[in-house]
Amino acid sequence: MKQLLLGLDERELIELPALQCRVHRALETPLLGLQTRAAAAGFDLRIASSYRSFERQRMIWNNKALGLRPVLDSAGAPLDLSLMSERDIVLAILRWSALPGASRHHWGTDIDVYDASRIAPDYQLQLTVAETEGDGPFAKFHCWLSEELCTSTGDFFRPYAQDCGGIAPEPWHLSYAPLANQFAREYSESLLREQLEVTELQLKNTVLENLSEIYQRFICISKP
Repeated sequence: MKQLLLGLDERELIELPALQCRVHRALETPLLGLQTRAAAAGFDLRIASSYRSFERQRMIWNNKALGLRPVLDSAGAPLDLSLMSERDIVLAILRWSALPGASRHHWGTDIDVYDASRIAPDYQLQLTVAETEGDGPFAKFHCWLSEELCTSTGDFFRPYAQDCGGIAPEPWHLSYAPLANQFAREYSESLLREQLEVTELQLKNTVLENLSEIYQRFICISKP
């Protein structure tokens, strides 16, 4: 279980060719069911991101900490890391990207979704709130999805629906409640700390010094 929670065990994953993604085997029926209901409502539900390994998340983190990938403020504008303290850089990265070992995508229970029927094949997907509201290409899809999540079986929920001062809102991020909630109960700060202590991680000392705050602010979420 420990390795699975940290994104280090892929034995429970399966490929879903219809959605071109890898997820925990328990998601096969509910996720394909969600896709079918979306199609019946006139949408083409696709997966932008599903399972993500510990190593992949570590690469994302390190590249952002090194300035090789942009670190954004809450409005989505790039930050100048040279003007920031290490602690502020860590908190800024966490606004949009999880620590390796702390991403819900590690579990295979979480997916990022969008509606391919409203965009051209060459559209550059951003996964921003602006795409999901007002005149955004996915606004109608997310209106339908909000109703679907309230009226369907309750299999899926949005763990980052509200801005609580931690992770920025991600209306496209869905979590498979029956399994994700179980994994969340098994997860702990000590489990994450133990793994990070033996990981080559940029800003590692600062992360570990502030891990209790990080855990409460960016990792713990309310269950549906």
